Amino acid sequence: MPLSSRVFAVLDARRAPRTVHAHCDLPCGVYDPAQARIEADSVKACMEKFNASEDPVFRERATVIKEERAELVKHHLWVLWTDYFKPEHLAKYPQLHEVFWKTTKAAGEAKKTNDVAVATRLLDGIAEIDTIFWETKKA
Repeated sequence: MPLSSRVFAVLDARRAPRTVHAHCDLPCGVYDPAQARIEADSVKACMEKFNASEDPVFRERATVIKEERAELVKHHLWVLWTDYFKPEHLAKYPQLHEVFWKTTKAAGEAKKTNDVAVATRLLDGIAEIDTIFWETKKA
């Protein structure tokens, strides 16, 4: 291949569109812990349905859905933590870091178990985040 063709090939490759993944392409400023809570409610419901069923196919489906929803909980919480909360929020609510850490850990644990107590702990953490979130919105 002649040099000019190789140069154009390199230039074309550099201008090729790239796939980028983000919360959104235009930061809208619209955040709400309700997204995480809805997914956590689904996690808990899937655990309850799993525990109430003897059907192995149904139980497998409940597990897959629960794991997907638990991952979405983690996503929504991390978007809040990294995009919404600011250093001034952490200064006013010093427990915020630990609450997020424990709650996202509970979401990860929920992926590995069908113990409803884990889902309850996850929902309790989200409720605490929700309370702090709405307090920051008043300020």
